[in-house]
Amino acid sequence: DYTRVRILSALAISELCVTDICRILEINQTTVSHQLRFLKSAGMVKCCRQGRIIFYSLVDDTITDVILKGIEFLGC
Repeated sequence: DYTRVRILSALAISELCVTDICRILEINQTTVSHQLRFLKSAGMVKCCRQGRIIFYSLVDDTITDVILKGIEFLGC
């Protein structure tokens, strides 16, 4: 899914909260939250609560490597 790839790409750069992801990708909060739940259940994303804010990050660098290899393969 294109939206999930975009979220993973953003998280490859930095740990982000839902609000930040919405702003960066210009996607509504409902869509981002739904996709993050999917990515979390797939074991690709983890979260860390800091007060009232939940920050999301990639589980490990393997996901970043796969994204970079895909970009390299596509010649982007």
